[in-house]
Amino acid sequence: MKRFAAYISTVAGALLLTGSMASAGGIPETTVTVIGTNSTVRHQATPENRFWHETLPKITNGKITANYNNMDLMGIKGFQVLRLLKAGVTDFATSDVSKLAGDNAAFEGCDLAGLALDVNAARALCDAWKPTMDRIMQEQFNTKLLATGANPPQVFWCRDPINQLSDLKGRKIRVFNKTMSDFVNAVGGTTISMAFAEVVPALQRGVVDCAVTGTTSGNSAGWTEVSDYLYPMYLGWAVGFQGVNLDSWNRLGPEAQAVLTDGFKLFEDDLWAATAVSTAQADNCNTGKDPCDYGKKAKMTIAPVKASDKGLHKELMENVVLVEWGKRCGKECVVEWNNTVGKVAGMTIPLDNI
Repeated sequence: MKRFAAYISTVAGALLLTGSMASAGGIPETTVTVIGTNSTVRHQATPENRFWHETLPKITNGKITANYNNMDLMGIKGFQVLRLLKAGVTDFATSDVSKLAGDNAAFEGCDLAGLALDVNAARALCDAWKPTMDRIMQEQFNTKLLATGANPPQVFWCRDPINQLSDLKGRKIRVFNKTMSDFVNAVGGTTISMAFAEVVPALQRGVVDCAVTGTTSGNSAGWTEVSDYLYPMYLGWAVGFQGVNLDSWNRLGPEAQAVLTDGFKLFEDDLWAATAVSTAQADNCNTGKDPCDYGKKAKMTIAPVKASDKGLHKELMENVVLVEWGKRCGKECVVEWNNTVGKVAGMTIPLDNI
């Protein structure tokens, strides 16, 4: 937290878009502050570093540069990020959308446990929900949504063998959002919520028996050293957002906004492309094979998902996860979801269940 305190001091003193306007082109000469993803999550940190340290100076002719810091190195938790953006503590920031659900349940809407079973579907669903998330961010949190990204599919990492969902009954399982809790509780597991950076020691000491994260996120963060078994039942994609404080955005002016809007479209493509590559290589990394670009070779045991579990997965997602989320979000939210995400997914949440 000392680094975080120093960061706030730096922001307050100099970096919140206080640069002078450039004499040519109308783009301000300024340094913006950025809270980035966890440093250990290579498939997201790599595109982020590429954008903030290479692409941004290039597309703005060096007029805008970034003071980029990773949230884990600053002691910041994902749920705090949107509040820091709202307060103007940082100009730009990223976090998982589901970790914002404590402030507004709608943020979970495109990343509900089991909703998307491949990366293209995950992006299509979030493209459909982006206008809703952006509206809520602007109205309630003084933040503009610029892009989304994702992690590889969220699966179960366990200390002891796991061959089917019923093996989770009675186990203590780390989750990081309510929609995952709904699913895990429905199969008889006991959920424990904790930050990503706290999971390795928790698994090591047996505080939790299993933990949910991405197929390569856990690998690159050292989970392979404290767990030996992986069950690839998808519980979402830990979809992330890239946002900017509205006051900071407005101070940049229309010319810089246009350049950055185009830049973030490319950044978004890069984030999702990295997720696709990472997802495709996950089993290689976790079982010690090549190629493995975003992780470390390990020797985990991966149990194939049973056909019976695929049916149970779909049943729980439709009858538990969607319905419980709908209750948290409310009928107006569900109507909007049915008309956007629901149409893309080919699903409808019955309003009489809400």
